[in-house]
Amino acid sequence: MTIYVSRLLTDRAMVHLESLGMPVRIGGENPPTRTDLETGIAGASAAVVTLTERVDSALLTAAGEQLKVVANVAVGYDNIDVAAATAAGVTVTNTPGVLDRATADHTFALILATARRVLDGDRLLRSRQEWVWGPRMLVGLDVSSGATLGILGYGRIGRAIAQRAQAFDMTVLATARSRTPGTEEDGVRFVDTDTLLAESDVLSVLTPLTPQTRHLIDADALAKMKPTAYLVNTARGGVVDESALIDALHAGQIRGAALDVFENEPNVNPDLLDAPNLVLTPHIASAGEATRDAMGILAIDNAAAVLAGKPALNPVR
Repeated sequence: MTIYVSRLLTDRAMVHLESLGMPVRIGGENPPTRTDLETGIAGASAAVVTLTERVDSALLTAAGEQLKVVANVAVGYDNIDVAAATAAGVTVTNTPGVLDRATADHTFALILATARRVLDGDRLLRSRQEWVWGPRMLVGLDVSSGATLGILGYGRIGRAIAQRAQAFDMTVLATARSRTPGTEEDGVRFVDTDTLLAESDVLSVLTPLTPQTRHLIDADALAKMKPTAYLVNTARGGVVDESALIDALHAGQIRGAALDVFENEPNVNPDLLDAPNLVLTPHIASAGEATRDAMGILAIDNAAAVLAGKPALNPVR
């Protein structure tokens, strides 16, 4: 049984893969072309893939009937046609849990960077302009002075972000399909989406990308936010309508935003690069050393379990 790994994982994950003692076919450090992907997966019994690889019905056909499992090195799995995989008898797995803290850390780093205008200050000094301290200079949001954090999509990562926000004395609101608006849990008050948009000083987008959540944050949603509010997206780029966000930033409709994910990764809308009050990072919310090790190892363990005839550790359905 051959395991195909589409991208070179971390050193510790690759050592773990080798310890299985199975034949392995490994892609390179860069995303494979479609041809490379089809060639690599052909004849494999398991495929360990990353979010840059689109696993659709055509690729499953190219893989062959011996393919038993596709293990995604990510929590989100919108890059995989799960229905097509299920129809083909292929198990799909993901890597929840192991990246919660790293993603929460990065999300909060973006909250502080945009609210406290960290990059504005950095750019000012690097421009070598003359400056002198003043009471109106680079004033931002005091997150620890009663600001409200809204979490759109409260799951494991949302819980971890809420804990960090509470340590900063923030009020935390959230939406979740499994919670009833008006209820409270661990100091987090659950509300409907309109209330979340209207009351949040910082809106953290964490909902997975589905047909129902695509462009959930559109022009109408942005119009419901406070003009002093900040938007932070560390979920999937397609949840936010980037064109609407660009317009809102230029119009001063919201105060600022931070994005770690983009609608057409790795391509970034060039208008985002010129938008004011916007912090950008290249999808690195889970990029902690230990976290990336754990993600790769968990994906490999999911594949190995299925190949051994055992239940997957993290089946997506």
